Amino acid sequence: MRLPALLRALRPHQWVKNVFVLAALAFARADRTAVHPTDAHDVWQSVYAFFAFCLGASAIYLLNDVMDVESDRAHPEKRHRPIASGEVSVPTALGLSGLCAAGALALGWLAGGKQSFGVLIVVALYMAMNFAYSTKLKHIVLIDAFCIATGFLLRVKGGALAAEADVSHWLMLCTLFLALFLALCKRRAEIDLLGENRGEHRANLREYTVGFLDQMVTVLAATTIVCYTMYTVSGDTAKKFGEQNRLIYTVPFVVFGLARYMLLVESRRGGGNPTRMLLGGDTLFVLNALAWAGVVAFSIYFAS
Repeated sequence: MRLPALLRALRPHQWVKNVFVLAALAFARADRTAVHPTDAHDVWQSVYAFFAFCLGASAIYLLNDVMDVESDRAHPEKRHRPIASGEVSVPTALGLSGLCAAGALALGWLAGGKQSFGVLIVVALYMAMNFAYSTKLKHIVLIDAFCIATGFLLRVKGGALAAEADVSHWLMLCTLFLALFLALCKRRAEIDLLGENRGEHRANLREYTVGFLDQMVTVLAATTIVCYTMYTVSGDTAKKFGEQNRLIYTVPFVVFGLARYMLLVESRRGGGNPTRMLLGGDTLFVLNALAWAGVVAFSIYFAS
């Protein structure tokens, strides 16, 4: 079933990335050492934060599609986007973008609770950075990838403030490396799709090479695995979630997920878009993600 053009322009399928906002809440609720145990109020604040980032992202997606309307029309896939195809007019897109931005800031304020300005500031920073990304930074090689990674870090930080919870430095590092991995995988997939004409869509794509991207993706996959593994075996994790520390059993799923994603990118079978993969683009990838989530839930909620 095809969604209405105005709804598709918001890119609701991309909202799945905002599950990172809920990471702090999920782990905080299982923390046996927490001074401030989470309650329903924290859950609601985290939900507000989640939708604040969803609306903030949609506001920027609309603005980005307006600015890139001509280049998108020359792209084999992006030309089907509602604004590029003419289904949604530019004035309508700009008006909706403004409404989404206002809604994001309002929900960011609601998400803060006692620290209302903290979440609001993070949401505002997220939109400001993404606006800078859309207007200038996405055209600078490597800076574009680091902007994407910063967006994920801000999601985690905003969620932590909303849930009034601490986030492990290992998880922050893991988020950074995983986001960089996904960003550079996307560049790799774009090069494969556009070929020698990639510079016509975005000039900085000429500066990326397949060899460089393959090396960096390999390094980032390894560092992600190391950081995640260090988190699962760290003393702080064992102290918080039980001496049996069953989170270590989730490591194989992380390794498989990264390997599967790299294979999809290399073989040009739909890689380069993690959202599409999670929403059913690859059955093995989805099953592995669900298995990882199940083992995590059992490890931190049901294990003694």
